[in-house]
Amino acid sequence: MKIGFISLGCPKNQLDTEVMLHELASAGYEITPDETEAEIVVINTCGFIESAKKEAIDNILDVAWLKKHNGLKGIVVTGCLAERYREEIFKEMPEVDALLGVGSIHHIVDAVQSIEKRKSKKAPKYASFEDKNTVKLGGERILTTPEYYAYLKIAEGCDNRCAYCAIPSIRGKFRSRPMEDLIAEAKELDALGVKELCVVAQDITRYGEDLYGEYRLHELLHRITEETQIPWIRLLYCYPDKVTDELIAEIRDNPRILKYIDLPLQHISDPVLRRMNRHGDSKMIRDLIAKLRREIKDLTLRTTFIVGFPGETEEDFEELCRFVEQTRFEHLGVFPYSAEEGTPAADMPDQIDEQLKQDRADIVMKMQMQINAEQNEKKIGSVIRVLVEDFDAVSEAHFGRSAADAPEIDGKVYFKCERRVAPGSMIDVKVRDVVDYDLYGRGILPRE
Repeated sequence: MKIGFISLGCPKNQLDTEVMLHELASAGYEITPDETEAEIVVINTCGFIESAKKEAIDNILDVAWLKKHNGLKGIVVTGCLAERYREEIFKEMPEVDALLGVGSIHHIVDAVQSIEKRKSKKAPKYASFEDKNTVKLGGERILTTPEYYAYLKIAEGCDNRCAYCAIPSIRGKFRSRPMEDLIAEAKELDALGVKELCVVAQDITRYGEDLYGEYRLHELLHRITEETQIPWIRLLYCYPDKVTDELIAEIRDNPRILKYIDLPLQHISDPVLRRMNRHGDSKMIRDLIAKLRREIKDLTLRTTFIVGFPGETEEDFEELCRFVEQTRFEHLGVFPYSAEEGTPAADMPDQIDEQLKQDRADIVMKMQMQINAEQNEKKIGSVIRVLVEDFDAVSEAHFGRSAADAPEIDGKVYFKCERRVAPGSMIDVKVRDVVDYDLYGRGILPRE
C-alpha cells in the first residue's frame, strides 16, 4: 500500500514526520511523494497560530477532495492540530479516518492498519492520544531534508509559559533527550554525509536542566564536534535569559559552531515583556546582545518580534522600532499578535485592531529590509564560504547558503562557476551584487 505524507509547520514537526516515515517503511509500506498516487495520506499538522491552523485545515480539505474523487482510502491527521482539537476534528471533518496526538506518533502503523481493516463508514475510527510528557523521544527516521543538512531535535516541549503561546499545552513540559542518544544520532547523520546540523528545540538553551540539573548545551555541542566530522553546527531558538558564559565561549572558540544565533526576543518594551510573561527585561536583552557582539566575531543574529500584543501602546511600538534601528539584526521576522484560545493573552483587555497590528508589522519589516540592504551592500567584494544546494538551469547559476543563512528562512547565495558543482559541496564565492535578501557572485574553484 502506498502512503503519502504532508508535513506542515516547523522543523521540529518535520522531525516527527521523519520518524513516522521510518516506522511505516519498516512495516513494509511504500512511501510516495505524490498524494494523488497514495491510498492513504498522513497530514502532520501545525496548530500554533491562526494562519498555521488555516493551512492545516486547507490541506485536510484538499486531501478530502482526493478521497471523494480519486479513490483515496483514508486520511490520518497527526501533530499539533490533532492534539489541540481532538474532539472537534472528527465532528467537523468526517473525511478524517484517524487521529494521532503528539505523544502518539509511534502508533502511526496502527493508525494506517486500522484504516485498512475498517469495514464500513459506521465502524469506530482510530484515535490515540498518549501522555505527551512520557512518550519516548527520538527514534530512527528517514530524512526529508536534502542529504547535506539535517535537524537534530535535542528536547521536546516547553516550560517558559509565555502568555501568548499554546505550545506547553500542546507539546507538554520541557524534556531533554539524553546526551548519549543525541551523540549517537549525530554520528549516524555524519555517516550519511550531512554537512550542516541544525540543533533545534522549543528552547535549546535549556537543554540538560531537567536531566542533569544544569544547562549543558555547551557540553553537547563540544561533544558533537569532538565525535563527528560535521563541519557546520547551527543553533536555532536560543532563549536570551539562558545564554550562559559557557555557551558563549563554546560558540566563540569552536570553529565548527557557526557564528549564528537565533534569539527570539518578541519585544523590547518592559511593560509588554511583563504582560507576555517573558523572562528577563529590556536591560538584560540589551546587555546580552552587546556581550554577544563583543565576544563573538562576525556574529549573525536572527530574532523574531510580536507586534500588536494586547495593551501595546504607540510608545511601546516606537521603542521597538528604535531598538530595531539601533541593533541592526542580520535577520529579523515580525508577526502580528495572534490571539490563541486557552492562552492568558487571549483574555487580556486592550486587544488591538487587526489592521493596526498588520500596519505595525509592515513598518518594522520595511525598516529591516533597508537594514538588510545596507548590510548586504557591504559584502560586495568579499569572499564567503557557501554550502552548495543546487543548480538553476534557467539562470545557469548555482545557489546555496552561507554560514549566515539558515535553511528555509534566510537568504541565498547565487553564483556562476566554470563547471558544475555538486550539491553538498562547499565553495568560496566572491560577492559581486545584491538583489533583495540574496547575494550574487562568482564561484572560486580550488586549483587542481
